[in-house]
Amino acid sequence: MELPAFAVWMFVCLCVSVVGYPNGKVREACTSMVPCHGGSPQLSPEHTITVNRTEFKPGDNIEVHLSGPDFEGFFIQARDAEHLDSPAVGSFVLADRRRSQLLTCGRTKNSAVSHTSKVKKKDVKVYWIAPGDAPKHVQFLATVVKKYRIFWVKIPGPIVSQPDVLSPTPPLYATSVAVSTSHPVSYISKPFSASSCGIMKFCIRNPKNCNPGSASCFFLSFQQEESSVFIEMSGPSEGYLAFAFSHDQWMGGDDAYLCVNEDHRVRVSTAWLKERSHPLLDSENALEDVAWRLADGVLQCSFRRSIRLPAYEGRFNLDTSYYIFLADGEASEGGLLYKHRRQPLVTDGLYNVTGLPQDIGGSRAPRLIKAHGALMFVAWITTVSIGVIVARFFKPVWSHSFLLGKELWFQVHRMLMLTTVMLTSISFVLPFVYRGGWSQQAGFHPYLGCAVMALTIFQPLMAGFRPSRHAPRRQLFNWFHWSTGTTARILAVVTMFLGMDLPALDLPDPWDTYAMIGFVAWHVGTDVLLEIHSYCLVRKAEVIEDDRVQILQSLTSAEAEGRLFKQMVLTIYVCGNIVFLVAFLIAINQV
Repeated sequence: MELPAFAVWMFVCLCVSVVGYPNGKVREACTSMVPCHGGSPQLSPEHTITVNRTEFKPGDNIEVHLSGPDFEGFFIQARDAEHLDSPAVGSFVLADRRRSQLLTCGRTKNSAVSHTSKVKKKDVKVYWIAPGDAPKHVQFLATVVKKYRIFWVKIPGPIVSQPDVLSPTPPLYATSVAVSTSHPVSYISKPFSASSCGIMKFCIRNPKNCNPGSASCFFLSFQQEESSVFIEMSGPSEGYLAFAFSHDQWMGGDDAYLCVNEDHRVRVSTAWLKERSHPLLDSENALEDVAWRLADGVLQCSFRRSIRLPAYEGRFNLDTSYYIFLADGEASEGGLLYKHRRQPLVTDGLYNVTGLPQDIGGSRAPRLIKAHGALMFVAWITTVSIGVIVARFFKPVWSHSFLLGKELWFQVHRMLMLTTVMLTSISFVLPFVYRGGWSQQAGFHPYLGCAVMALTIFQPLMAGFRPSRHAPRRQLFNWFHWSTGTTARILAVVTMFLGMDLPALDLPDPWDTYAMIGFVAWHVGTDVLLEIHSYCLVRKAEVIEDDRVQILQSLTSAEAEGRLFKQMVLTIYVCGNIVFLVAFLIAINQV
C-alpha cells in the first residue's frame, strides 16, 4: 500500500530535523542557509572565502576557495550583493566530486555546493559560472559546520562585479539584520564586563556578583553619557530577554525593552506592558546604537536611549526612580513571545539608574512569598517532626521528669505543636496578602494548603477535649489524634513539593526535589530505627524460666533501658533536621 504524499513529506522532515545533514543534502536550507541542528550560530567566523578574480562577464568562470580549521560540513552560494535575501544566482562546477556535490536551489540548477560526508576537511575548491542575467554585483556566502552544535551561517565572502560598475556603497554584509529601528545595527564582539559596576555603571546581576561572561548570569547595566543612557543586557536565553521600569512591583503600566531571538537574529524593540498580557510593541523605536550577539546559549544586546523622550508615548524619563524587572522566556520562530515560565527578577526597591552607580542584585520571589516558604519549612521540617518523635518514643524516657507540673515529654510535645500552629497560621495568611485574594495560577497548592491549615487548627482543638488516661474513649481519641496528625503531615509534604516549583518561589531544580525526598527518607528512617529499637527492648525483657515466659519488666520500664540510645538518636535527628532546614532557607534566600 502506498503512503500518502503528505505522510512521506512528514517522515522526511522529521528525519532531517533529527539527524541533520551528514550527507550534504541540504536543499531545505537553501533560503536561510541555517542547518537544522538547533542552537545558535557562532558570530566570529574562523573560515574565509577567496576568489581568483574580482570582475566577471556572463559565462566567465571564477574559482571559489573556502578554507580554515577542520570542518565537517559546508554550504556555498552566490547571491545578488545588493539583495542578499534573493535566490542564488549562477551555477557551480565541482573540482573534487569526492568531497563536494552540486545542489539545486530554487529554479537554478547546480546553484549551490555542499559536502558529501562528515569527513573533516580544511579547504574546498569549486568554480562558479556567471549567468547571462547576472546582477551587477555578486557576493559569495558560506555556512560552515565545525561540529553538530558549532556552526557559522552566511559567512560573507568577496564581492565580484561586472566591468565598469562601481563597487556597492556602503559595503554589504551577509549577516545584516532587520530590526524594528531605523538606526544601523552592529554586532557585539565579546561578553559584557562588570568591572565598572558600582563605579561608572548601575548594574543588576543575578546571581549577585556573577560574571556576565558565564552561561548562568543575568546582567543588566546602565551608564549615563551626557543626555543619554547606554544599556547592556545579557543572559542565558534561546528566546528573549526583557526588562521594564515600573512604579510598583506588579506587572502593568510599565516601560519595557525587549531583545528577541528571531531565527538566530535579534530584534531589539520597545514596548508597553498593559496589565498581565502580551507586550504592545511600539511602531517607532527610540533606540540608537543597537547591537547584539548570540553565542553559547547566551543572548546579548545593547542600545542607547535619551534620558527624556517627550515625543514617545509610554517611555519613562530615566532620571526618576523605578522598580526594575528583568525577565526571560521562549519565543517562536516568528518572534511571538511566550509567557515567562518563572517569576521575573525584581529589584527590592526603587532605583534611579542615572543616579549614584550601584551594583545590586534582585529577587525572583517576593519577600512575602519567601517568608511564607521559610515559615512552612520551619514548621513542617523541624517543630512538627521533632514533636511527633518525642511523643511517640520518649514517654518512658522522660516519664519521671517534669516541667511546670507536667511530664517533660508532654510539655516539649505541646510546645512544639503549638509553635507549628502559630507558624502555619502566619504563613498561611501571607500569600493572600501578597495576591490580594485567591491565586488561580498556583494549581493544587493552595487547595492542599487550606486542607493542611484546617487540620492544623483541628488537631489542638481536639486535644483540648482529650479524655483522661483510663477513660473508655481514650483509645478512640488516640487513634483520631494520630490519624489527623499523620494526614496533616503527609499533605504538608505534598503541598511543599508542589509549592517549591511554583513561579513565585521556584527553588532550583532538581535540587529541591532531591532535598525534600532526602528529608522524608531521613524522618522515616529515624522512625523505623526507633521502632526496631523498641521492639528489641521488649524481646530482651522476656526471660524463659521453667518452660514458660515470665515478663520481668513492663513495656514502660523496658523502653527506659534504651534512654541513652534514644537520646543519642534524637540529638542526631534534630541536627539532621536543622541541616535540611538551613539548606532550604539558603535556597529561598537566593531565588
